[in-house]
Amino acid sequence: MSEVPASTIQIYIQLLDEGSPVARPTEAKIVGPGEFLVLPTPDYDPEDEHWEFPPGSVVQCVRERGHDGDDFLLAQKRLR
Repeated sequence: MSEVPASTIQIYIQLLDEGSPVARPTEAKIVGPGEFLVLPTPDYDPEDEHWEFPPGSVVQCVRERGHDGDDFLLAQKRLR
């Protein structure tokens, strides 16, 4: 298992065309206050999953609470 650089953080990206709300965890590089560069997962396949914000997007996230009670960052808005 490869080590994730300290300047990255796990965020979640909504998947489109899934029939129900689904979000995919991925890593993002912190590029500024509240700004994250979306990185692909090792098995990213744009033909298989349609991400709301594809790798290479810079996004703003909101903190959400999961069913398990843990907080997570969900990409909400594309900045560039």
